[in-house]
Amino acid sequence: MLQEKYTQREDELNESKSLCKVNLALDVVRKRADGYHDLEMVMAPITLHDLIYIHRIDQGIEITSNSYRMPTDEKNIMYQVAQILIERYHINAGVKIHIYKHIPTQAGLAGGSADGAAVLRAMNQMFGLNLSLETLAEIGKEVGADIPFCIYEQMAVVRGIGEKLEFIDNEFRCHVLIVKPKKGVPTKKSFGMLDLAHAIHPDIMKMKQSIEDNDYQGVVDSLGNTLEAPSLEIVPEIAQIKKEMIELGFDGTLMSGSGSSVFGLTMNSDILEKGYEFFQNKYNFVRKTELLHKEKEKY
Repeated sequence: MLQEKYTQREDELNESKSLCKVNLALDVVRKRADGYHDLEMVMAPITLHDLIYIHRIDQGIEITSNSYRMPTDEKNIMYQVAQILIERYHINAGVKIHIYKHIPTQAGLAGGSADGAAVLRAMNQMFGLNLSLETLAEIGKEVGADIPFCIYEQMAVVRGIGEKLEFIDNEFRCHVLIVKPKKGVPTKKSFGMLDLAHAIHPDIMKMKQSIEDNDYQGVVDSLGNTLEAPSLEIVPEIAQIKKEMIELGFDGTLMSGSGSSVFGLTMNSDILEKGYEFFQNKYNFVRKTELLHKEKEKY
């Protein structure tokens, strides 16, 4: 019923896709004095997305969703970024947001940040704010560390807590299978259990160079995630999924972000289908996707 209602009022709506990401490499460099961690990552947007519908209302911020798990009040990232724009730019109106969730929570895919970025971009257009992507990223950084990346939706080397972006222009392509076990990983808990003295530190610049050289094997060999070890203690199924992906013929596998999603890479569409059918019988969330490539936006 909700979808029919929103389709009928299409002329009043702004429809946005909020694209999530995978970490092809993630290195936790050090713990900072403020309690956060300095990171170096290679992040890639993928075609898996939520659908967000926004329209103007007289006042306030209203959020509805097809997911009962998602908060619809001030705890929601979309609410927080909308509130910042309304207050900072003196918008004399409110917004009603409806979201069809496809991206799972506690998955390491930046679903919440992607939603926040989509709302920033949509409201920028709706209200004629004419803010640059750089300005939207700065605003987003106040709410979530992954929002700047999600604003641009471009493959990048990401540093700091997520605010420093160095874009990778080459269009590296391969098939990606995402599998998430039922249990998620709270990001704060994963970082809290991390033993930096004995952690692995993937070579971020080797991953970047392999992508730029279209060196598929180099990308596979450079996969690595410092947070895998602590997250495996929280959700042991992550290791089992990785093992089964390799046995099915995927060339490389890695946990994304702090987990618990695992992705597998392959150039072979038959292996992608085989993996999809195998994991569908074992886990609720299994998706075929690919790395996203689009031209850079100018504004």
